[in-house]
Amino acid sequence: VQLQAFGGGSVQVGDSLRLSCTFSGRAFANYRMGWFRQAPGKGREFVAAISWGGGGTKYYEDSVKGRFTISRDDSKNMVYLQMDSLKPEDTAVYYCVADEEGTGNVKDSYIYDYWGQGTLVTVSS
Repeated sequence: VQLQAFGGGSVQVGDSLRLSCTFSGRAFANYRMGWFRQAPGKGREFVAAISWGGGGTKYYEDSVKGRFTISRDDSKNMVYLQMDSLKPEDTAVYYCVADEEGTGNVKDSYIYDYWGQGTLVTVSS
């Protein structure tokens, strides 16, 4: 499995960005997908996840609820993270992740089998 995240950039407070992640190598619909981030000098933090098979269940970290939206398009093998009302504290490298088993706590980074290379988001005030 290969994951390729893109769409990061430098924006102002209150702006929006959409991150995208391409998935290749296996049957995408069978994987629970998610996003983590890592701010400078900090550990990796769960951002959002979406269930396999159409994405009927979505999970969000409290700090992004109501501002970020995760979605997937199984016909295109893509997962997205729409980020609205961005804040300086959202500045981080964002990683796309894939979980083959689809079980376990979505906030635990160790359950994810595959990680993309990351895309940098910088929010300036």
